[in-house]
Amino acid sequence: MERISWNQYFMAQSTLLAMRSTCERLKVGATIVREKRIIAGGYNGSISGGVHCHDEGCYVIDGHCVRTVHAEMNALLQCSKFGVATKDSEMYVTHFPCLQCCKAIIQSGIKKVYYAQDYKNHPYALELFDQAGVQTELVLLEDRYDLTSKHTNDTR
Repeated sequence: MERISWNQYFMAQSTLLAMRSTCERLKVGATIVREKRIIAGGYNGSISGGVHCHDEGCYVIDGHCVRTVHAEMNALLQCSKFGVATKDSEMYVTHFPCLQCCKAIIQSGIKKVYYAQDYKNHPYALELFDQAGVQTELVLLEDRYDLTSKHTNDTR
């Protein structure tokens, strides 16, 4: 029996997390890993106890839903909340991070970002990742491990 690779395993975890998303526009999941161990996970959704997009619709300003906290930020904030260091860790995310998440990832000390799908890859995010020495790598999730629908409605 063939074992699932580490990249496929952690990316599948991120797709599983994306299934918890309450955003109607795009479901995103993120997993933070250090030394082949999951230290945090997140998905895009409203603040704890808040109104969710799937309940009342997205709250869109300038083309972005401001109701949701992005998956990457939720994973990073989980580490902060529980005192878990992110320095020299890696992040697996279902979609390429937005510019704001890119900056948070850099500041948190994450050294590599694996993503399963390109998504409006901002040129400045790519420049910042390069400048900070954060590696990025596209990891196509094999169909047999993809737990989410390929359908998305729009943008985060």
